[in-house]
Amino acid sequence: MYHKILVPVSFDDDAKIRAALDVARTLAAEDADITLFHVMEHIPAYAMHYMPQDLSEATRGGILEELEKLAEDVPGGHGVLVEGHAGRTILDYASEKGSDCIVIASHRPAMADFLLGSTAAQVVRHADCAVMVVR
Repeated sequence: MYHKILVPVSFDDDAKIRAALDVARTLAAEDADITLFHVMEHIPAYAMHYMPQDLSEATRGGILEELEKLAEDVPGGHGVLVEGHAGRTILDYASEKGSDCIVIASHRPAMADFLLGSTAAQVVRHADCAVMVVR
């Protein structure tokens, strides 16, 4: 059983989020800390001029609210939102917080994923802890 589980959340597929959370619940020790983790990619400087100033803050608030809502159904669950590059930020956070397991959802790989790599593939290749991939 795992005590510090990190579950990266991408809001593009609710079924995969729920599947990853089910796996995390199954793998969790009784006193486990389960972090639902979302990475907001940086907005390029050239694009920021075309966006309303309060959009980023409103987006952050909405994402945090969704993370906390999902965490309500997960014993020991809480949400964390950070900015950065998805793969690298997941790996850094897991290492800093001493996560002993990462449960990450993945899509079926396409040819581009084999050439460029997906977030899940990067996490699997470079994590310092166990990684469970949910499809």
